[in-house]
Amino acid sequence: MGSFFEDVFTDLRAPLERDPAARGWLDVVLSYPGFHALVAHRLIHPLYRAGIPLLPRFLSQVSRFLTGVEIHPGVKIGKGIFIDHGMGVVFGETAEIGDGCTIYQGVTLGGTSLSHGKRHPTLGRNVVVGVNSSVLGAIVLGDNSRVGGGSVVVKDVPANATVVGVPARVVAQDGKPIRAVPDRPRVEMPDPTSDAIARMQRRLVELEQRLSVLEQGDAAEEEAWSWVI
Repeated sequence: MGSFFEDVFTDLRAPLERDPAARGWLDVVLSYPGFHALVAHRLIHPLYRAGIPLLPRFLSQVSRFLTGVEIHPGVKIGKGIFIDHGMGVVFGETAEIGDGCTIYQGVTLGGTSLSHGKRHPTLGRNVVVGVNSSVLGAIVLGDNSRVGGGSVVVKDVPANATVVGVPARVVAQDGKPIRAVPDRPRVEMPDPTSDAIARMQRRLVELEQRLSVLEQGDAAEEEAWSWVI
């Protein structure tokens, strides 16, 4: 991380580059709670690192009250971060966020362990985490990876990969779709649509056969009457 002003300037530029709704730097400064939360954290984080008790945590809760974004004072955040809308975003104590990441509303970078030490995710550079997603545990999301909205990520994500689902799975790598391969035998379930189509086909064959018989009967009757005439 660079100096405070360098980091803030880079954070200010991020929504201007990534949010079509941004109407200039003054709009971001006045109206973007994600930017406000980042500026507050960049002031609070040095106090936490200096070992000052209580104050950093208290100030982070004041920031949470004002912005709707909860960032623990211990979180390590790179430059050029964009927190879109921000409401409901939570970053746990040992989370690390690389340069250029984009975080949408409702995202949680949470822990799955009660032990001390590293227990929250690490995001590489230029990672995008979609709305209402949860990234849980001391896992790593590689550079340029993407998390689909509403996903729950509990395993490492390779660089340049896209993951979706609960739990999240890789659906694209380096921009190319990946066909899902079952990791265990699946029970073959009946398909009601295909069953209905098969019944219709059988019924259609029966009707065609009956129609053919009727047409043959009509032809024979016409031939008989022709001899009478």
